[in-house]
Amino acid sequence: MSSQYRRILLKLSGEALMGDNSYGINQTVVNRIVAEIKDVNKMGVEIAIVVGGGNIFRGMKSKNDSIERVTADYMGMLATVMNALALQDAMKQADLIPRIQSALRIEQVVEPYVRNKALRYLKEGWIVIFAAGTGNPFFTTDTAAALRGMEMNADIMLKATKVDGIYSNDPTIDPQATRFQEISFDEAIARNLQVMDATALTLCRDQKLPLNVFSIFKAGALKRIIIGEDEGTYVTV
Repeated sequence: MSSQYRRILLKLSGEALMGDNSYGINQTVVNRIVAEIKDVNKMGVEIAIVVGGGNIFRGMKSKNDSIERVTADYMGMLATVMNALALQDAMKQADLIPRIQSALRIEQVVEPYVRNKALRYLKEGWIVIFAAGTGNPFFTTDTAAALRGMEMNADIMLKATKVDGIYSNDPTIDPQATRFQEISFDEAIARNLQVMDATALTLCRDQKLPLNVFSIFKAGALKRIIIGEDEGTYVTV
């Protein structure tokens, strides 16, 4: 089996890491995700990852909505660093070589984001985990993923979610909702399909970075996308 892509940007939500838990990190789920990443890495695909932090921050925030937005966003960035450390540890145990780069400077824990170093790591076959979003409040980790995907010259951005693609409506509410096999960025934006935030979609569209939205909970889904099978929803210009 040959890969359709040389280099990918994988966006992992914090919610994906908590599995069926109400918050926090589900180590069994993390290990399974890492195993799927390892399968793709063994194919020679260069992998960069942007990780979210909703599994940690939202669990802490649920009873307190009075936090200032800027402060809340920085707390969320720190939560992504915690998730990145958990991923790094699981990857090391799986005999992978991960490197974390953070948009916030926490040099005793992770190295700062330096584009040229990240590119060099990828060329070595190492896995680069980007933490702390863009380092700025008011920007989501979806936008950070689009930005890093472009900076890393990725061939595609893969958004791993709990749903196996983009649907015409919320499939948990509407049993008649249908999955799109392929859709344009313009249509996804116009129909407000909640794929990811509009800033990220617009960035991908304008820079012609294709996107695939898929379920990380479907065994083998990541590899099926890599070899070109119909999996999730492909979003293109």
